[in-house]
Order: sequence, then C-alpha cells, then structure tokens
Amino acid sequence: MVKLDPKYEFKKLNEGRASGILLHISSLPGPYGIGTLGKSARNFADFLSEAGQKYWQVLPIGPTGFGDSPYQSFSSFAGNPYLIDLDYLVEDGLIERNFIIENTSIVSKTRVDYGILYIERNLILREAFKNFDIEDKNFLDFVDGNDFWLRDYSVFMALKDLYKGKKWSSWPDEYKLRDQNALERLLISHKKEIDYYNFVQYKFFSQWKDLKDYVNKKGIKIIGDLPIYVAEDSSDLWSNPQLFLLKDDLSLKYVGGCPPDGFSDDGQLWGNPVYNWDIMKKDRYSWWISRIRWNLRVFDTIRLDHFRGFESYWQVPGGDTTAKRGKWIQGPGWDLFKNVIEDLNNPSIIAEDLGYMTKEVYDFREKTGFPSMKVLQFAFDPNASSDYLPHNYVPNSVVYTGTHDNDTILGWIKNARKEELDLAKKYFNITEEETFTWGLVRGALTSVAKLSIFQMQDFLFLGNEARMNNPGTLGNNWTWRMENEEQYSEIALKLREFTRISGRL
Repeated sequence: MVKLDPKYEFKKLNEGRASGILLHISSLPGPYGIGTLGKSARNFADFLSEAGQKYWQVLPIGPTGFGDSPYQSFSSFAGNPYLIDLDYLVEDGLIERNFIIENTSIVSKTRVDYGILYIERNLILREAFKNFDIEDKNFLDFVDGNDFWLRDYSVFMALKDLYKGKKWSSWPDEYKLRDQNALERLLISHKKEIDYYNFVQYKFFSQWKDLKDYVNKKGIKIIGDLPIYVAEDSSDLWSNPQLFLLKDDLSLKYVGGCPPDGFSDDGQLWGNPVYNWDIMKKDRYSWWISRIRWNLRVFDTIRLDHFRGFESYWQVPGGDTTAKRGKWIQGPGWDLFKNVIEDLNNPSIIAEDLGYMTKEVYDFREKTGFPSMKVLQFAFDPNASSDYLPHNYVPNSVVYTGTHDNDTILGWIKNARKEELDLAKKYFNITEEETFTWGLVRGALTSVAKLSIFQMQDFLFLGNEARMNNPGTLGNNWTWRMENEEQYSEIALKLREFTRISGRL
C-alpha cells in the first residue's frame, strides 16, 4: 500500500501560496502569425516575474491535427512545429531572414490562420533542414535518446505526407497494419523525409529547453495540460493499436464523450478512441506511466484533463452521431494511479475534476492527493449553494476565474444571469470603480486555495472575441493572440500588489 502525505502535492507545486496566468504559446504576440518559443515568450516570463506570479500555464504543445485543437494531436510526445521560433533559426545560421519574410503572408495580428501556417511554416522549416548537418552530434543524441516515441512519430508523419494527409486507417495494409518488413524498407527509401521530422522535433525541444530554463531561473514553473485521450489520427494509436478498443479492421469500436445534460440534449461526442484498460493493466500501465513521465520532463506540473474519466467514463459506440447511446464504464481508478505515484515518486499533478462528479470520483481524487480545480464562473448560483464558492474551498485546490473552455470575464458578465452577477457583487463587495474583472481576481487571490490562475485575456479587458475555445464547436477556436505587449507594465504593477496583500508573493 502506498502511503501518501495529503499535503505533499502542493509542497511540490509551491511551498506557499502562489498564483499564475494561463496563456498558450500560440497566443503570444509576434510577427510570424503565431506565438513562438522565442523573444515574446521570454518577455512574457519577464512580465510574470514583475507581476509576482510563480506559474505560467499553457495548453498541450503537441502538433495540432483535426480542428487545429491542441487536444487533437498527432502525438502525445511530439512538439508543435508552428511554435518553433524562426528568428532563432536565423541565429543558428539555418535560414536567411529574407526567405522568411518572402514566405510569410500574415493577415491578422490577433488571429492565428492555421491554413496559411500549414503551407508556409512547412516550407520555411524544410528550407532550414536543407542547411542542417544531420551528422550533428547533439541531433544524433536527441534521436537516439528519444527513440521510444520519435521513430514511430517521424515514420507516421512521413507516411501522412506520402498519402497526402489521409488518416492512417486508409493507408495500404502493409503500413496500416505495420508490417515490419515494409516499415524497414520505408526507413531506407524515405530516410530524408523521416530525418526532416526528426530535425523539426530536435529544434522544437532545443528551443523549449532553453525557454523553460529561462522561465525556471526566474522562479516561475510551467504547468502543462495532458489530455486524457489521444486523437484517432495519431501515431499513438497507429503504433499501439492493442492498447485501444478497436474492431478487427482497426476502426473505433467505441469513442469517448459526455452524456446528455442540461446544456446538450445529445451530449458531447468527442470521437477519441477509448483505452483497453484490461490490456494496459497487464504491464502495470507502462504506456500511461511513460506518457506522464515524458510530460513531467517537459513541464514542471501537469493538469490532467478529464480526471473523472479515470474513475468512470462515458463510452459511445463507434459510428454513432450523438453521445445519447453511451453508457458509464468503470475506469482503472486507483489501480492506475498507485502505479503512477510509485513509479514517478509522487508526480506533481493537478486533477481537472470539473463536470459531472460523484462520490466515487471525489473519493478517488482524495486518495490520489491531487489538488482539485475550482472555477469562479460556476460559483454564483443565486441559492449560494455552489461548491465553487470560495468559502467551500480547501487549501489543496486550484482556483480559476475561468479556463480556456470558459468565457472571458467580460464575456461571462454579458451572458450570465442578473441574479448570478448580483450575488458575485455582494459576495466579493465588488464596486464599479474596482471593476468586475479585478473583483474576481481579488476574490480568487484571497481564497484559501493554494494556487490561483487567471486568463491573460481578462487583464486585457477583452470579451468573448478573445475566448480560446467553445467546447463542442468547430471553427474560430484556438486562434486568439495578444496584439502587443504594451500593457505589461501597468498590469504587472497592479497584479503584484494584489498578489502581495493576498500572501502569494
């Protein structure tokens, strides 16, 4: 039996009270159509430090697939090529600045155009690859040291190029079914293409390490996000089909989702493959442990998405067009996490335990010792009975004014019922002079929760035009960007004082 100190996890997050800001890398300002791991990321870290913040939370950083969502990635391990900083490639002598300028056609400074990026960024990175020495020792060490995921990913991406971006399930059987002789031949015949994808990952993680070192030296830790599910069109599923519930032809037997509720008569149909937990149990969940270990190398702490799905999850028959016919299936629960905690020495994990919760899920999370999430936008039921009201918090929790899946504060004010807004004003004694935004920030900071996290959009007083994601919808998600850094100093001065007086500095 694993013995857990219930306070241990938050000692790992921070020894005292702390706060931070949620802003994905893609949302940083900059000249090349999307935020990158370059100078603007360091400027944001400087701003966090000036504002007294100790955490920077980001979304998943994997290569985006369907719908441009970071939660639908081609790999659980790879980095997103779009986030590679082009100026640093110039400094590395891999590409001329004029080539970048000639092949960059940015229309908007406040929106990411993934269609343009798909064409132009690939062209630029391939030009840089032409000038790269693939016999570079650091590169060879990177490829060798990450062979446990990199080979499958790079072969997968080379095959996607070969078959014009089609899903792996439509490839010829020799590749779809991973015939080893065919794959060995491909490693030779398409070596240059595979090396290109190895190079892209090498540059991504070289830049990521440099950025993370810079951020950590400022006393700031990075919180990353780990989705519970992988994408159907991913190297994860292609290279490990036995770990998922598939039909004989490798199509999805079941998919993940959420049941119908007051927000949706059809429920939510996510379409992700669900795990074959019985098979995973046989080797003590080694794939999951490897996945979490990798993400804890990349980040300082991870927020584990849809945590309740590990206790029980909504399983929908593959091919259904709604989630109505799904049913609750028992998940691995503590059996998985006792192995995670033992093998990874009490990893620093935040449990995203939002949504439909049961006593079993609460008890399971308590057993892990992972901190819970609270969202202020969910708190102000006129009956004052919500668990998200700060007087119901315990220290082992993380409070958000809102997450990437919520309205901005101004958007919430516009959409919330008058009764909710009235309760929020009374509860926090918010005045018109203070503004609703700073009133909620103050309320979160002064709560007993050990960690408070805010969306950057709210400090910029932006409405739902800056909302990052609207769950269950396609289009116009994941695109928002900051236009510039002009307000950093003003925000930092005020936020630092709020942070100081709430004991989080």
